[in-house]
Amino acid sequence: MKRYAWTYFILLGILFAVETLPAIQVYTVGAWTQFLADLSGSLMQIFDSSVVVEGSNLKNRETGFAVSIKAGCNGVEAAMILAAAILAYPSGWAKKGLGMILGVMAIQCLNLLRIISLFYLGEWNQELLNVAHLYVWPGLIILDALIIFLVWLHWQKPADSVAGLL
Repeated sequence: MKRYAWTYFILLGILFAVETLPAIQVYTVGAWTQFLADLSGSLMQIFDSSVVVEGSNLKNRETGFAVSIKAGCNGVEAAMILAAAILAYPSGWAKKGLGMILGVMAIQCLNLLRIISLFYLGEWNQELLNVAHLYVWPGLIILDALIIFLVWLHWQKPADSVAGLL
């Protein structure tokens, strides 16, 4: 367990350090955040033609209400937490790769739901938006990463799952 914990925290530190590099922020994190804004807007426009995307902002052109998707709101940190947990675990690279791909996709699907729900919650009630944005959704996104890791861990050989963490 000590070896796993040390490996996890070292990998997590490396991932967070790399994420803060200016080039990574601009070309990876920034590009991903813009993609999420565009995708969220496109999904919302299927049912709500008043939604427009302006940069990384989602805006209701009729009411003027807008939310801005920033770093920290893009699911990248939760994906890094999941990636570090999977990479630290002693398993084959194919299983690690599949776990990370499917896991990050699941985190991002939930994050899209988060972005859309926060937009409409904010139009309805600013106070509830603040509570959901600051307290409810961050916990749910991290819980999602934990559940995905536990499901992935269960997918490993039963004997290896327990032994790998000891």
